[in-house]
Amino acid sequence: MQDQFTGQTTLLQGRHLPGPVERSTLQDDHERRLEALARLGTAATQCDLRADSDRDLVLLQEDEVSLLEATGGEWAALGDAIRNFRHLLPLRPLEDFGFDATAENPLEEPNPKLHRIGGGVEAWAFAAGDGSVYKFYLPREEKTIGSAFEFHPGEESLLLAEAGLGDYRALLEKLLLIHALDGTATELVGITPEGIVVAKQTLGDPLPQGDDMSPHLPPALIEIPSRFLRANRDHPRLFFFNDQTWLIADLHARNFVLCEDGRLRVIDLVAAPWPTAATHVHPLITDWMERVRLDPNATALPSSPDDDL
Repeated sequence: MQDQFTGQTTLLQGRHLPGPVERSTLQDDHERRLEALARLGTAATQCDLRADSDRDLVLLQEDEVSLLEATGGEWAALGDAIRNFRHLLPLRPLEDFGFDATAENPLEEPNPKLHRIGGGVEAWAFAAGDGSVYKFYLPREEKTIGSAFEFHPGEESLLLAEAGLGDYRALLEKLLLIHALDGTATELVGITPEGIVVAKQTLGDPLPQGDDMSPHLPPALIEIPSRFLRANRDHPRLFFFNDQTWLIADLHARNFVLCEDGRLRVIDLVAAPWPTAATHVHPLITDWMERVRLDPNATALPSSPDDDL
């Protein structure tokens, strides 16, 4: 299939759920994009291009270093890294999606190709004529985007996780994690020159606000004892994925949809890598995480049910 706005190959359209091969392809794309961003950051540092935000990296264009590439070495490597990343996250103007980029607030103006169906602080969601959902993740406070957790010492627990402003890497990680949790299939369409990240998701039916999602959370998520961590988002959970440990939360009803196969799937969340460096000094957490990796039902203490603590 071809995406109606970009003409590029797409694996998503309307309510249609991609099969295992397509889902594997999408996950590989997410992983390669993160690897390409890391490579781009390393290459930029080696050329002494020290960006104060990864927004500067994700918007780099090849012609910004083309004259220096001829010198070879590190500059040639940077040019290759830019081209590789641009292939995986191409620059696309808002006009490609039917918006008037000359307007003061283009996403708020009428659009003959897309109509708004929802959204919040991080992103606005629009539906196309074929039912496909396009999400526009908006930059916040100039160089931040999305949300991510920050960790602090807690008063009622060892750690307190507070959701704050995120960066582009955290957003790309979030989209990978949604996919890894068998959530709604997500495809990255591009990024605009203004730094708006455009993603595409399978259409599903929203749930009533306030529904209790605790019985419906993805089975790979592990509940964290409250003596270890509290968070300012719903249902904080542990997730082991790709040899890394993650905190996943914000799993309320508005972040799920009912898909055409009758299953509930997550469409959004807040996440961050688990702060291993901050917790390795706490033997109780370290011991529990080693045990829970092998047994998701492991209790905080080896011999005591968590309800007794």
